[in-house]
Amino acid sequence: MKKSVLLLACGLLASSAIFAQTKFGYINSDELLSVMPEAKKADSSLTLFAKSYQDQLEQMSKEYQKKVQDYQNQEKTMTEAMKEVKVKEIQQLEERIQSTQQSAQDKVAKKREELYSPILEKADKAIKDVAKSNNFDFVFDASRGNVLYAKESDNILPLVKAKLGIK
Repeated sequence: MKKSVLLLACGLLASSAIFAQTKFGYINSDELLSVMPEAKKADSSLTLFAKSYQDQLEQMSKEYQKKVQDYQNQEKTMTEAMKEVKVKEIQQLEERIQSTQQSAQDKVAKKREELYSPILEKADKAIKDVAKSNNFDFVFDASRGNVLYAKESDNILPLVKAKLGIK
């Protein structure tokens, strides 16, 4: 019994000594990005880019509202054929608005990725460089709970692959 307690105590002592040697760090990447001048410039560019699409959609929306209002005001005096033509025009305009909205969202997302990709790469490189130079074993992102950096020696993937018989 005494040997079991002694072995358990030694095991706990050894594991706490190993854990004490592990150096953890964290960063709030959202806060980092908010203070990077490049991100502020990208935000401004993205806002201007999106504004052009927003203006176009507002113009189309006004046109749509006018067509609907005109239709409602003149509906009683229109022939059935004329009503069909006007309804079809309104439906086509609705489809154009939806298509333009989707296209604008896609283009803004692509522009965001284009603008932010080099900024995120720069931040990631700086985080990894600081982690390596300050001997951190792990760096966590406090805003997302992700591991941003881990020493390659702590990667257990090769061990797990071996356990599963995967080469």
